[in-house]
Amino acid sequence: VQLQASGGGSVQPGGSLKLSCAVSGSSVGSHTIAWFRQAAGKEREWVSIIASSDGSTLYRDSVKGRFTVSKDNAKNTVYLQMSGLKPEDTAVYYCAAGVPRLMATTPGLYDYWGQGTQVTVSS
Repeated sequence: VQLQASGGGSVQPGGSLKLSCAVSGSSVGSHTIAWFRQAAGKEREWVSIIASSDGSTLYRDSVKGRFTVSKDNAKNTVYLQMSGLKPEDTAVYYCAAGVPRLMATTPGLYDYWGQGTQVTVSS
């Protein structure tokens, strides 16, 4: 299973970005897919998770109401729409695939990782 994250960039506070995670070698419907981020000097933290089966979603409190995770089974791609971006959202964002029916927030429980895409929010 391979994941390819893309869509990062530099935006001003309040701006928007849409990240994509293209999955190959398997189906997005066969995995829980999560977005994590890692800011410089900090530990990797989970951001959002979408379930393999019914598309249930989870968000960390700091991004609720601003970020939306979704998936397109036909394109085998998961998206993270980010709006109202804040400087504290600056990080490298990773997508990861894990076992179905387990919406884990721990990085170690995910088997496959994309390469990461940089998001910078600055004025």
